[in-house]
Amino acid sequence: MSSVIASASRIVIKVGSSLVTDEGKGLDQEALARWAKEIAELSRLGKQVVLVSSGAIAEGVKRLGWLKRPTTLHEKQAAAAVGQMGLVQGYESCFREHGLKTAQILLTHEDMADRTRYLNARSTLLTLLQHNVIPIINENDTVVTSEIKFGDNDTLGALVTNLIDAEALIILTDQKGLYSADPRNNPAAKFIHEAEAGLPELEAMAGGAGSSVGTGGMYTKVIAAKRAARSGAHTVIASGREPHVLTRLAQGESIGTQLTARTSRLAARKQWLAAQLQVAGAVTLDDGAVNALLAGASLLPVGVSAIGGEFQRGDVVRCLKPDGTEIARGLINYDYQEAARILRQPTSKIEEILGYLDEPELIHRDNLVLL
Repeated sequence: MSSVIASASRIVIKVGSSLVTDEGKGLDQEALARWAKEIAELSRLGKQVVLVSSGAIAEGVKRLGWLKRPTTLHEKQAAAAVGQMGLVQGYESCFREHGLKTAQILLTHEDMADRTRYLNARSTLLTLLQHNVIPIINENDTVVTSEIKFGDNDTLGALVTNLIDAEALIILTDQKGLYSADPRNNPAAKFIHEAEAGLPELEAMAGGAGSSVGTGGMYTKVIAAKRAARSGAHTVIASGREPHVLTRLAQGESIGTQLTARTSRLAARKQWLAAQLQVAGAVTLDDGAVNALLAGASLLPVGVSAIGGEFQRGDVVRCLKPDGTEIARGLINYDYQEAARILRQPTSKIEEILGYLDEPELIHRDNLVLL
């Protein structure tokens, strides 16, 4: 079995609290430096990397001198606010050693559920990757409530994987990977080297809670792999203490548990877009725009002759041929009023007309599916 990481060009890497803070003792600068070095090597191999890192609350608990992780929401939020400072400073200094810039991104579930914020987050992350910046993502623990929490950064890692169309998710943990049963209690437990993500039996194998430092266990990692597979991404669950784990995975070495997606990345995204039943409006294209879409291009304002419906940025809209036949649908980058002002106009005129430029395309080809 060869690691799927070898062929992946865009990867999300998630590291847990116990690894980042050395089981809650405080920020493990040596571990951060090691991951920064390995991610820098992945970057040199041409791979785009997004890092999802836990550890803010655990670091905050240490800085505040508390003896254990708090249980009340407001205390967790306070610890996160304090600890996030150290977490980001630690990563920034480590990546700077390798000539890489970093960016801090804090997300909540609402950022994924709201289509406008979803598109904004996606655009920001993809822009950072284009400029060879390493985004470091954490849940925005200082403002979340129990109603909007991701609950654990395994879930957040999967959602970010979906968000940016990453081909693979690596979850680094303090365990070797997934076993058929808890090896601490069952000496007959067998190690799972590879399986298909989303199989019901995997969830049964992974039952159990996480450590006292983090919030997730192996169960949340299996569920994260299932979520990531919805967008066609594969998942590797491996020990973060394994020497050179990231570079060895990138070289094709089989490490940890590999959970593969059945559906291809492109097919999964097309299924998601095509399944959106709440279509908010429509844009009518000229023949040139129709031909451009059929050739795999994005939809530009210059190729739109009319709009219909009061859609907002991030809504799903239909793309119609001149005769009214639907040819495609996708997530639109401008609301109906803005679209009405820039239709028939070249991209170079958007900023002049609107006073700003959100995106050069009305609908980017990555957010559009032909029907």
